[in-house]
Amino acid sequence: MTVHDRIVAEPFSLQRRNPAGGTKPLTAWGFANETDVLTDVLLGSPNFLRHLSTSSLSRKHLREAPCNVQIAQAQHKDLVAAYEHFGVNIHWHEPTPELPMQVYSRDSSVMTPYGAFITAMANWWRRGENYAAIRTYEKLGIPIYDMVTAGTFEGGDFNVIEDGVVLIGCGGARTQEEGARQVQAWFDKEGWETRIAFIDEYYVHIDLMVVPIAEKLTAVCLACTEPGIVDWLKGKGHEIIDVPFQDTMALGCNFMSLGKDRVIAPTSSQSLIGQLKARGFEVAAVDMSEISKTGGGIHCMAQALKREPA
Repeated sequence: MTVHDRIVAEPFSLQRRNPAGGTKPLTAWGFANETDVLTDVLLGSPNFLRHLSTSSLSRKHLREAPCNVQIAQAQHKDLVAAYEHFGVNIHWHEPTPELPMQVYSRDSSVMTPYGAFITAMANWWRRGENYAAIRTYEKLGIPIYDMVTAGTFEGGDFNVIEDGVVLIGCGGARTQEEGARQVQAWFDKEGWETRIAFIDEYYVHIDLMVVPIAEKLTAVCLACTEPGIVDWLKGKGHEIIDVPFQDTMALGCNFMSLGKDRVIAPTSSQSLIGQLKARGFEVAAVDMSEISKTGGGIHCMAQALKREPA
């Protein structure tokens, strides 16, 4: 199905959410979970990338060894090549010099089964990404489910664990409780099971420490994830692959599942890669060591637009 066909199938609107719940899922876009087969992804260009003080992690690298932007841009090309290798259709935000962090396309919006919702960025120099995201979705013909208005909220804190179950991160600095509660209320009305994970702001977003790999298989940094969250996952029948703390702080738990036992992961995450390969997964390992100095990893740099059951 071409983008034109999808636009015909799903006309663009700025607020598709039914306030009473029961919003009808899209047919041309969206997904039920983060582990089905990825067919379409939204990326942001690193053409105008700058290393800014967006989090404790990026500030640490600014002090010690700032990002070499040219190397970072080359690493992002390798990431794009990995998606192309797996046959994923790539869609792009329009790059502009006013948006130096747009490469992190996970943050400014969140795709859902019902359309995309627009987040509310915490850093003032990133708030323009929210407006640019609306333009991108209009161009693609993807309806807007709703927009976060109650407080800051960023896309790395919306973690679909399985069909109809979402783990919402709240660190206070990048995602405020007011924003998290607003998003939680939307999905409660849609009949989802929702859980808010209150995390230390040092860890930025929940997808630094918890990311689904495949059905009932989830990567978790046990050293920094609340035991209650781990027990909750295990209670749902999830097997846990532990990602060591040092690897997690290097964005080693921030990977992208493509479905059908395929994953794109950073080369530095050797423990995770080894465990996945031992289970028969195909892993495309990409060196992200330089670009990740600016504050995010592979999962942060991608917004899944459509997934299909295997």
